[in-house]
Amino acid sequence: MIRAARNLNRLFTIGRVLARHDALFLLEDALPAARHLSALLRGGKPPVGQGRPGERLAVALTELGPTFIKLGQALSTRADLLGEEMAADLSGLQDKLPPFPAHEARQIIEEELGGPLDQFYSSFDDTPVAAASIAQVHFAVTADGREAAVKVLRPGVEAKFHRDIDLLYWLAEWAELTVPRIRRLKPVETVKTFEDSVTLEMDLRFEAAAAAELGENFRGDESFRVPEVDWLRTGRRLLTLERVYGTPVDEVETLRAAGHDPAAILAKAAEAFFNQVFRDGFFHADMHPGNLFIDAGGNLVAVDFGIMGRVDQRTRRFLGEMLLGFLSGDYRKVAEVHFAAGYVSAEHSVDAFTQAARSIAEPILGRPINEISIAKLLGQLFQVTETFAMETQPQLLMLQKSMLVAEGVGRILDPQVNMWQMAQPLIEGWMRANLGPEAKVRETVINVVGALERLPRLLNDTEKTYAMLVNQGLKLHPDTVKTIFGEQHPRRTSSMFGWVLAALLAVLLVLK
Repeated sequence: MIRAARNLNRLFTIGRVLARHDALFLLEDALPAARHLSALLRGGKPPVGQGRPGERLAVALTELGPTFIKLGQALSTRADLLGEEMAADLSGLQDKLPPFPAHEARQIIEEELGGPLDQFYSSFDDTPVAAASIAQVHFAVTADGREAAVKVLRPGVEAKFHRDIDLLYWLAEWAELTVPRIRRLKPVETVKTFEDSVTLEMDLRFEAAAAAELGENFRGDESFRVPEVDWLRTGRRLLTLERVYGTPVDEVETLRAAGHDPAAILAKAAEAFFNQVFRDGFFHADMHPGNLFIDAGGNLVAVDFGIMGRVDQRTRRFLGEMLLGFLSGDYRKVAEVHFAAGYVSAEHSVDAFTQAARSIAEPILGRPINEISIAKLLGQLFQVTETFAMETQPQLLMLQKSMLVAEGVGRILDPQVNMWQMAQPLIEGWMRANLGPEAKVRETVINVVGALERLPRLLNDTEKTYAMLVNQGLKLHPDTVKTIFGEQHPRRTSSMFGWVLAALLAVLLVLK
């Protein structure tokens, strides 16, 4: 009851902010009285929100604070739920908040490092160069004379996040309980993924590790660089990186004036993105223009490693086959890949999914080469998944969002060139190496060798098991028997209110 009361009170506050910005539209389909509820929450006053629905929602989420800014950024990957326009509006959500006082930043640094600030930095600029929902960044010079960028966690952000994440779990649990059709979207699991992502982002040691791993992956490659981590000046609430200099990638005229060729930069960006996704399976998932700079040599320098994505080898192979199927017009292959990967269950029709893939791809792939958006193609594919009960694939959603951002950067650098066309030779080479006959033979050999290496241990375990059965007999607990032979459980049903009514319930409780 205490949890419910606390969450209902917080939900009421959220409802008022959303209503003030005319952003309760997400409830309208499920709750016919949503418009009336919105007016009630505003107290009869007109909404202050302007612009498209997604733009109004982005402003409201910013007002609600760090957790909801991050939630909006996560939702921007879900064009399958919100539609492309709203997802695009949320993708422009600016993770910017007023800075917190410098004396608080200094205090956090000293607590993390266990000593006075001047013991570790010879100078520290009290004016932050960036202030976001999770942390802010100051320039400094280390005690041994190296220029650095110091990222400090925002005070109190962890407590606020945990309060709001409990509310999201509560809503997700209600959704799974009362709205059966939403269960395929795994709301509780989605909240868990969101919680894990932001929890990692709030521990700056993990960001340091991500930067170090990405840097190692590109060691020796001057075309894409990651600033060095200063581990001695890094802790849970503190990250110190090498300070980098460069021009933001979207300042094309400045780049040209400095003698850089935007087309050459785009080629490096396409190769870097390909290498991160396909070669390494570890990619920068927030590489917008504010996080990507061009140094004096015309090479890319990335910053801000709080949001990273991983794609395992199996998923990369399926993704490669899927892209190859789309680019070659083999929509049957696209469908078969989805079924082979288990994204779509066997009870559905391969022919029907083939038709759906064609209906999505033909309008996009038929456009001029520089206008083709692979990210848009994947986004629309995710939108039709409800028809085929396709379960959410978080790793692909994050990748699709990253591809969309990369395409945007590519069009800024050179609107006449398609970055996927530039990366095509790399993709084809990777496919030959990983999807061709030689790769399958290599994989088979590796599997056989692995099995042979495990054989002695398996035989030893078998001998031990046999001896135990002979000497002691075999006894199974009743629960084990039930697990082996199965047990039928009646399907739980409920006629309780849907989670979308929680906001209305909050209002009614407050008005009593």
